[in-house]
Amino acid sequence: MRIEADLKLGFKDVLIRPKRSTLGSRAQVSLERMFRFRHTGRTWTGIPIMAANMDTVGTFAMAAALARQRLFTAVHKHVALEEWEAFVAVARGNGAQATLVNVAVSVGIVDTDLDRLDHILERCPELLFICLDVANGYSEQFVTCVSRVRARHPDKVIIAGNVVTGEMVEELLLSGADIVKVGIGPGSVCTTRVKTGVGYPQLSAIIECADAAHGLSGQIISDGGCVCPGDVAKAFGAGADFVMLGGMLAGHDEGGGAVVERDGQRFCEFYGMSSQTAMVKYSGGVADYRASEGKTVIVPYRGPVAGTVKDILGGLRSACTYVGALHLKELTKRTSFVRVTEQENLVFTER
Repeated sequence: MRIEADLKLGFKDVLIRPKRSTLGSRAQVSLERMFRFRHTGRTWTGIPIMAANMDTVGTFAMAAALARQRLFTAVHKHVALEEWEAFVAVARGNGAQATLVNVAVSVGIVDTDLDRLDHILERCPELLFICLDVANGYSEQFVTCVSRVRARHPDKVIIAGNVVTGEMVEELLLSGADIVKVGIGPGSVCTTRVKTGVGYPQLSAIIECADAAHGLSGQIISDGGCVCPGDVAKAFGAGADFVMLGGMLAGHDEGGGAVVERDGQRFCEFYGMSSQTAMVKYSGGVADYRASEGKTVIVPYRGPVAGTVKDILGGLRSACTYVGALHLKELTKRTSFVRVTEQENLVFTER
């Protein structure tokens, strides 16, 4: 046993310090980034915000809506081959191939998952991104799986995670991943930290993992913990290349959550993918050897996702103007964090 006494921080612990800026308007800020990926040499250009691979968020409808604004979607892993074929066929027929380069196929790491991945990519070769998704990216089995998938699909961009420390980011990148997903326990419907006592404050995880990844020409995704547009800005300021959102994109028409009515108000169901709800839905229940590590909640129904995206991107552009970052890429170089004990004056709440 050992204790690390170094200070570790989450989004709520800091604010971004404003700096002198020559920008006259938020409209001047460009949020697009271009990335070249380590193992394939492929490039991707767009706004690096991702819908999480949860079945109430990472849907085909969400992918189509976000792609129109050049955002990305990791489609959840419980999607059948036939559904992927239908989605790709519609995109081809509508001339919307741009949608297909802004989605990732999510899968687990058992043999049946990898076989299903092979079939999807064989039938839908336009799909370029694979998301290897496990709760615990520290297992040797996961590292071996990343290597296997790299060998089977050398021309695809591989996202792998989740981890929270630099040495594991390096191992996954050296094993075949192009992008590493960072975050254990910060999500709004994740209870891993409560059930296991395991985790890492998200801001510090981003800072440390980004440093490790960028030294190997890799990228990271900050996955979880953002509750407002300001947190998205902080994640990019800390060095994240992509920011993945779950709860912030829940409750919209394009999501997969069931709509319920209570006291005349409409709500949408939202749950973690390690929750009892998800395990009953996809695995027949919670196995005897494990516990549920997710919550099931209802969130207010929010209509089309376009309005929420506008709010997020507007806040991010505004953050860039406060520190003088003309391009999103410059935000991390222009960011200084100050530690705080409060974020927001809550004396009044909105009606």
